[in-house]
Amino acid sequence: MEYVNPEGLRLDGRRPMEMRQIRAEIGVVSRADGSASFEMGNTKVIAAVYGPREVQNRSQQINDQALVRCEYSMANFSTGDRRRKNKGDRRSTEISLVIRQTMEACILTHLMPRSQIDIFVQVLQADGGTRSACINAATLALADAGIPMRDLVTSCSAGYLNSTPLLDLNYLEDSAGGPDVTVGILPKLDKVTLLQMDAKLPIDTFETVMQLAVEGCKAVESYIREILLENTNKLEIRRGV
Repeated sequence: MEYVNPEGLRLDGRRPMEMRQIRAEIGVVSRADGSASFEMGNTKVIAAVYGPREVQNRSQQINDQALVRCEYSMANFSTGDRRRKNKGDRRSTEISLVIRQTMEACILTHLMPRSQIDIFVQVLQADGGTRSACINAATLALADAGIPMRDLVTSCSAGYLNSTPLLDLNYLEDSAGGPDVTVGILPKLDKVTLLQMDAKLPIDTFETVMQLAVEGCKAVESYIREILLENTNKLEIRRGV
């Protein structure tokens, strides 16, 4: 199948180095301490953060830092596959762990000892890049909750199909079986917090694809900062500052 036509356009009309449209909204779950929705093209996810609060299971309490927990799930209607998905399946457990470890790298957990922070992310509509969308939504939700962070962690994916590096893969491109690199970074600190690849790539090609994903992460960071600034301005107007 041809994923990039002779005119240099992908199946959805984008250029190889063009991201899907991204949209985000803060404060979508009123009962949560922080929440956000995040969309990357047709992929839509929601994140809610509760905490810092008292540790529910005292045996899990950490004396010098906060306990971070994460639960990832997909709504049964999020894909075209109508088979019932078991809660806590292997893929969900793995992605929950990936998101938790990625968020732990940016949260200043030492400032909140003997407390617990719960992050819940749910995929409402899946069209590729769900892992990245969940991380971006969780970042916004943590910021909305006022959780202290070293930096905003942002994520994006890139792949290699038809001998062409492609930014921000959709489901058709993602399921084509080509190499797919998912990256999470702390942009201001210039650090990588997540790097996953599901197929082998020559080192020179890998560097090109990874750099493309990093550029995507930086574009997401710029957008997230705009959303946070816009939200802050709205709060100031409400308070009459």
